[in-house]
Amino acid sequence: MQQTLASKRILLGISGGIAAYKSADLVRRLKERGADVRVILTDAAQQFITPLTLQAVSGNPVSHSLLDPAAEAAMGHIELAKWADFILIAPASADVIARLAHGLANDLLTTCVLASAAPMAVAPAMNQQMYKNIATQKNIATLKEHNFHIFGPGSGAQACGDVGAGRMLEPLELTALTEQLFAPVKKLQGLRFTITAGPTREAIDPVRYISNHSSGKMGFALAEAAVKAGAQVTLISGPVQLATPAGVARIEVLSAEQMLEAALAAAVNSDVFIGCAAVADYRVAEIATDKLKKGNDNELQLKLIKNPDIIASVAALTQQRPFTVGFAAETRNVLDYARQKLLNKRLDMICANDVSGSQIGFNSEQNAVSVIWRGGELDLPVQPKQQLAEQLIALISQHYKT
Repeated sequence: MQQTLASKRILLGISGGIAAYKSADLVRRLKERGADVRVILTDAAQQFITPLTLQAVSGNPVSHSLLDPAAEAAMGHIELAKWADFILIAPASADVIARLAHGLANDLLTTCVLASAAPMAVAPAMNQQMYKNIATQKNIATLKEHNFHIFGPGSGAQACGDVGAGRMLEPLELTALTEQLFAPVKKLQGLRFTITAGPTREAIDPVRYISNHSSGKMGFALAEAAVKAGAQVTLISGPVQLATPAGVARIEVLSAEQMLEAALAAAVNSDVFIGCAAVADYRVAEIATDKLKKGNDNELQLKLIKNPDIIASVAALTQQRPFTVGFAAETRNVLDYARQKLLNKRLDMICANDVSGSQIGFNSEQNAVSVIWRGGELDLPVQPKQQLAEQLIALISQHYKT
């Protein structure tokens, strides 16, 4: 389970309502994602679920009394209010919503809310007619004005037999909404990225081709990281066995010439272009229309001609040129060759990686690069490609804006 709420301190308030039985599962779901959860029960909530149950699933003592002498000797309600990174009240009954809207502090839960500067959310849970009542609607509107997040409610069959809006959202839904509040700010919102990935194949005849060992994993990881950061991403990929990351527009090509055509068409509509593909340097001058036969000779001579340099072609655009980032996969003199490519191809940035070993680079799950730009260099150590991609996207974003 991804720790999307790692180290987040969530104070869960539970008010009286049949939906309180779901709160134990909600605590479990929040903890699965790394949150530290503490619980406050109202008096009414204790009629539906016990403090012992919630202590068992949260791993923390459960609070329920504002006038607990032991807790209040250390100003317990203030301590809880300051401890919380986020306060979620689920279920939030019509009564609790009314008291919160009017700033009452007549129990531990409402007192903590008034004493806390943390972001807050309520998950309404009540009979459908109570939810529709004009008083409840006004109270919810007041909470919105006070910057409360309103999670739900859902709609459907209710414990009383009615059908309509007023059901508390399910624990997984509430967990997802909480995760969204803590999701990182999408720094690349509105920016358009084009990324090339994978190898190219240069046909020899209808059966054979020239290619390389690129798996496309690094380019696909970059595309996924850019989308997560808010960018609109076009991924131009050679033939690889990888699923398209969610939210990415994929264009499939085979040869270097096809990739060049797609790259130039996309580049003029992009803010950032990342050439991560391992493009074959040469192609066969004349592709055989039929499969070449072995014959009696021990040798086969093929005339190769140089393929177009895709990243240099993009960098050479005179109009609508994107911020251009290249990759240099080398087996020796890695940094020297990369610095030379940065200048010769007029790139804005280049990522140099050593592919001489099997631990990083082609087909591996990990990679390490030295990032070079005019006026600076940064080494990013061996790590999973997805992690490395996130660091690279952040670095590219920083230099694109400068």
